[in-house]
Amino acid sequence: MKEQENKKLHMAIAALGTDKPGLVSNITQMIYECGCDLEDSRMIAMSGEFALIIKVSGVWNAVAKLESSLGSLEHSLNLKVVCKRIGQQQATPRLLPYAIDVVAMDHPGIVYNLANFISEHGINIEEMSTSCYSAAHTGTPMFSVHMKIGIPAQTHIADLREKFIDYCDDLNLDALMEPVKY
Repeated sequence: MKEQENKKLHMAIAALGTDKPGLVSNITQMIYECGCDLEDSRMIAMSGEFALIIKVSGVWNAVAKLESSLGSLEHSLNLKVVCKRIGQQQATPRLLPYAIDVVAMDHPGIVYNLANFISEHGINIEEMSTSCYSAAHTGTPMFSVHMKIGIPAQTHIADLREKFIDYCDDLNLDALMEPVKY
């Protein structure tokens, strides 16, 4: 039984609500006070809204305590909170980390087209961020996409890159696909 009590469990937590000072402090305080560790996180404030997804770990009673405390956190901070226990990350096939950067005049379907191409080639999108902005001097509405992808090691990168650039050229998207530089 002792071994079971000391085994680390993992949980994913997502929260969404109106942005205000102190949200990150309050959320991480609860994680700390429950005896859990924050392992991985993504947080952003966008258009007055706050969103986060985090991975925490802890022994079974710490994770259970955090799970039962999330309702009060949700109520006190006026957030929508969802949690899910998750398993240990399984060994994945060897993936090559690549980055994709795309810029184009803003129009519907850019992300869909990129995601569809990537999916059709058996590649996973690991991270993505997008933004809209006005071009300097002209004010033209522009759209940019940045993705981190994991390309299976057996993939012929030169062929994939050529197909991707041709695909983007056909859609009038300026695109780069490069290895991630750490």
